[in-house]
Parts: sequence; C-alpha cells; structure tokens
Amino acid sequence: MPKRSKRYLKMQEALKDKPQPMPLDEAVTILKQFASTKFDQTVECVLHLGIDPRQADQQVRGSLALPKGIGKARRVIAFCEGELAEAAKKAGAIEAGGEELVKKIQDGWMDFDVAVAAPGIMRLVSRLGRTLGPQGKMPSPKAGTVTEDILKAVEEYGAGKREFRNDDGGNIHMVVGKLSFSEEDLKANIQAFMSHIKRIKPSSARGTYIEKAALSASMSPGIEIAEA
Repeated sequence: MPKRSKRYLKMQEALKDKPQPMPLDEAVTILKQFASTKFDQTVECVLHLGIDPRQADQQVRGSLALPKGIGKARRVIAFCEGELAEAAKKAGAIEAGGEELVKKIQDGWMDFDVAVAAPGIMRLVSRLGRTLGPQGKMPSPKAGTVTEDILKAVEEYGAGKREFRNDDGGNIHMVVGKLSFSEEDLKANIQAFMSHIKRIKPSSARGTYIEKAALSASMSPGIEIAEA
C-alpha cells in the first residue's frame, strides 16, 4: 500500500465523520476545500455499474462533451483527404490527411490525444490498429470518432469531448473538470455525465444500474456521492 502524505491523511480525517454517500452539493463543497495552491487538480467521477462486463451486450461505451468543458484543450488529428483535410485544420486539428498522416504515425509520431476519421478513409487507418489500439487512440464508430461530420468532431474533441468505456470491473472513469471550476459548473458536468450513463443503460442489465458513484481530485481521497 502506498505511503500517504500528511496532507492526504488530513483530508481523510476531514471525511471520517461525514456520512457517505452524501448529496452532490455537499460532496463538491468538500472537494473544493482540497484545492492545492501548487497546481489545478483534475476532478474525476467514477461509477461502478451493475453490469456483467463479460457480456458484449452489457458493455457501456461512448463519448460525451460536458456542458462546462473539462478545462483542457486536446490535440486532435483528423484522417480525411482533400479540401476536408484543410477544413479540419482550420477547425482546430493539429494534423489532417490520409496516406501521408498514416505513414507519419507508422514512423513513430504520436504527439496527439484524439484521432477522428471519415468513414471512407478507414481502409487506410486500419493499418494503425496495432499502434493506436493499445493507446486507446484508434478511431471507432462506437466511440463516435469515425464520423461523416469531421469538422464537428474536431471542434468537440478539441474542446474536451471524451470517450469512455467500462473496464473489466464494470467501472467507468470520467474527467469532469478542474478544482478551479465553480461548484455550479462542477455539478453541471457531473449531473450531465451521470444522466448520460443512465440514458444508455444496456437493456440486458438487471438490478441496480449505478451501484456506486464517487468523486476525487488528483491528490484527494474519494468521496462517495448519492446519485446526482
């Protein structure tokens, strides 16, 4: 077990007598008190879902643009050709192209966060499956990164739209902002995330769907919250 800092232990102590799960308003107020003057910590929401991750029809996966953003621009590349590639760069893509962009990545360039692709060019992009797949950067229709509307995808992912998928334990992790966000903005993002996950509940999932929800900052303990 990792050794915790005095600051972390002090935060744990502050939570000791707080009943959990607690209302979202209270959880966000407490979390904001854990802000550090050294850097702006990232806030993450984790949901434990009542699904069977081994079943293909119970996988929970997609992408979501939060209403208040996440406080960080992301570097987006676009697999597309011709005039569309030029338009994608104007929309914010740091690189856009077809064969030449595929080769650049094959040669070792990976200085980007998200890759989006037009459906018609996936025949070229498929060569990168072994390179991009393990890093979670391979464009996918299920994640919304293979799309006809490349320009919209570039803009949304550049502004912080994120992909999500459940892990082998049935958990979903989502960045919902920074500790410098106002309480209202953090709550709006958390509520939007949880509402979206509820809307895409697999029809084959039985029993309690969101079994547990928790908030944490980069350097804080987790705070269990009641459903937002």
